[in-house]
Amino acid sequence: MAENQTPAVVLLSGGADSTVLLHHVLRNLGRRPVHALSFNYSQRHSKELDCARWQARAAGVTEHRIIDVSFLGDLLKPATALVTGGKEVPSLRDLPAAQRVQPPTYVPNRNMILLSVGAAYAETAGVEEVFYGAQAQDQYGYWDCTTTFVERLNHVLALNRGKPVKVYAPFVRMKKAETIQLGMELGVDFSRTWSCYKGGQKACGTCPTCAERLAAFRAAGAQDPIPYETEPNTP
Repeated sequence: MAENQTPAVVLLSGGADSTVLLHHVLRNLGRRPVHALSFNYSQRHSKELDCARWQARAAGVTEHRIIDVSFLGDLLKPATALVTGGKEVPSLRDLPAAQRVQPPTYVPNRNMILLSVGAAYAETAGVEEVFYGAQAQDQYGYWDCTTTFVERLNHVLALNRGKPVKVYAPFVRMKKAETIQLGMELGVDFSRTWSCYKGGQKACGTCPTCAERLAAFRAAGAQDPIPYETEPNTP
């Protein structure tokens, strides 16, 4: 490692937020070398992971690993819509307000599990910073994408008696439209990102993450470049 370089690990799903984060960590924060970690947790499709591979190559990360934790699918499928064999993926409009606090698209403890693996990898590689793309959703939310979660997780990691790893979530107070705008400023190729939970040939446009993504692009004054089942409204 060159003198004065600060290495980092970035959790890269291949979605819009984590992709913007990867470019932000490399270009705005100047971290080098960067290790990108993606996870197969038995999600319904491989489209995000395909995008993660492309983005890791485009960004020029030092190492990109796709880690198999697919056992989580069988373990968690009764409780989530995001894994193979799980609940049906809902449309955002069909989710009552009470369910949006912890919607069917929540995967139990996913971020804690993936960040634990990321922290273990970072510690092994001599890296002290792990970044993930939590952001403040507009219509629904997850407890493991909050400032409180990040703060308390770091309290636990600080118990390490060697060199503690610290987790960072630079977008945790930002709306998705702000991350999209940042990505546009960084020149991110959003056509090589994927967010839809259903994994069809085109994005469905109605599941919670599609609805949020489309709204974010509109708020950022841009057209989402990925294909949708129904033509999205122009900004």
